Amino acid sequence: MDKLRRIGWAEVMGMILLIRKRTLLYTWLTVCMIGLSAIFLAGSRRAFTPTGAMGQGSRVQTVVIDPGHGGQDGGAVAGDGTEESRINLAISLQLEQLLRFAGVRTELTRREDVMVCDPGLATMRQRKVSDLHNRASFVNGIPNAVLLSIHQNSLPSSPVTHGAQTFWNRQEGAEALARTLQAGLNPVVNTHRAKEPKPIPDSIYLMNHVDAPAVLVECGFLSNREEAARLQQEDYQKTLAAVIAAGYLRWMAGEDRK
Repeated sequence: MDKLRRIGWAEVMGMILLIRKRTLLYTWLTVCMIGLSAIFLAGSRRAFTPTGAMGQGSRVQTVVIDPGHGGQDGGAVAGDGTEESRINLAISLQLEQLLRFAGVRTELTRREDVMVCDPGLATMRQRKVSDLHNRASFVNGIPNAVLLSIHQNSLPSSPVTHGAQTFWNRQEGAEALARTLQAGLNPVVNTHRAKEPKPIPDSIYLMNHVDAPAVLVECGFLSNREEAARLQQEDYQKTLAAVIAAGYLRWMAGEDRK
C-alpha cells in the first residue's frame, strides 16, 4: 500500500510541477515534489491558480467529475455491504482537490450521497431516469467540458477478477484521454495484469448523451474481497485520484494526444 501511495502522489506532483515550471532544474523539482506530497498527505485543502490558464486561448476546459450513483441508487455493493456510491464520492472529492490545486477548473455532479433527480417522483426507475438526464444536462451546459465519471465494478460470478479500467465515449479526444488514464493505472493499480481501455457500451446513458469528451473510470471490483477492502481505504482512494489527475494533466499538456 505504501508503495502504491508513493507512486501515485509522485506521479501527480511531477505532472503538476512539470506543467508549471518546465525549465526548472531536476534537483529543485525533486525537492518541491517531496514537499508538495507531504502537504497533500497531511490533508491540505489549499489551492492555487496557475499563471497561465490551462487550455488554449479562451477555450479553458472544465473537468466535470461525476461520482456515479448516489442516495437510494447505491450502485454495486461489496460483500460487507458498502455501497459503490460512497466510494465514488470519496475518490471524486480527492480528485477535485488535486485538479484544483493544479489550477484546473472543476465541477461535480454531486457533493453528497444523494440522487441528482427531480423531487416528487414515485418510483426508483423514474428517479434513476431523472438522475441521468439531469447529469447529462449539467455536463452539456458547461462550455468546453471534459467528463470523468468515477465508478466501481462488480462481477460476482468471478470473485477473483480485479483491477481498474477506462471506457471512452465517441467525442473527439475521449479515446486518447482514456488510453492515457489507463497507461497510468496499469503500473500502479493493475500490477499483475494490465487492462485495455475500451469504447463505452451504447447502454450507458450518461456517457452517450453528453457532448463533451467523456471517460468512465471503473476503479476496481467490489466483488473481489481484497480489492473491495482496498477501495474503502483513504490512502488507496488518494492513490487512484492521484493517478487519474496525473493522467488528465498529461493529456491536457498534449503529451498523449492523437
